[in-house]
Amino acid sequence: MRAARSPRPTCAQPWQSDRNNDASKDLREKVYLSLRRDLVSGVISSTERLGEERLAELYGVSRTPVREALARLQADGLVTRDEAGLHAYRPRLTDLPDLYELRATLEARGITRSTSQSFDRVSLSALADTWIGLRADPPDTTDDLVALDESFHVTLLDASGNPALTEALCTVNAKVRPVRILGGLDAAAVASAIDEHIDIVECVLAGTLDTALELLLNHIDSSRARVVERAQQAAALAGAVRI
Repeated sequence: MRAARSPRPTCAQPWQSDRNNDASKDLREKVYLSLRRDLVSGVISSTERLGEERLAELYGVSRTPVREALARLQADGLVTRDEAGLHAYRPRLTDLPDLYELRATLEARGITRSTSQSFDRVSLSALADTWIGLRADPPDTTDDLVALDESFHVTLLDASGNPALTEALCTVNAKVRPVRILGGLDAAAVASAIDEHIDIVECVLAGTLDTALELLLNHIDSSRARVVERAQQAAALAGAVRI
């Protein structure tokens, strides 16, 4: 009996090869962006080991694009490797002041690069309304407060019109978040924080940018002091901070 002949290999047309390469590139980029989003948003916690097999199953892909995404995220500083494997970045106590200095620099630039007319006033008006509403309905958990705070500062910076600054702030937020979400809420502190946010955005809308900048920097500095103190008290909790 004659053996079945193997199919003759065919050379792909150039446009077919380009299409395949484009599809592969698109998939790698999609996995990278999805994993980055889940790290930045906190969907993947800082204590969770980032195993290639589990992530491949999560995103419905092979391990290769996951491996490439993890390598890129290590280069971005959002993923670190220790003796247990890969994890989302977990700040050291000594990292926190530097991260807050970077945050202040980014957010201050959003104010100083703009005029009262160049801001996205529609976005900022909606932001002010949201925080005024929080006076009557404040957040219930630390996670909620941190999420609202991050959204405020990202929206404020984005309204200045430089997406690169906004992206850099999102990265800083992701690095500090594991510490910020530790601890409980104090009603008086929450009320004060709400007022501070409203004062900042209302000053921007009123065009008093020098006052807005001063309020913003004082607000960030107060947050830094609270976070560093919290980190010192809870350095061993949940692996959120490395000493």
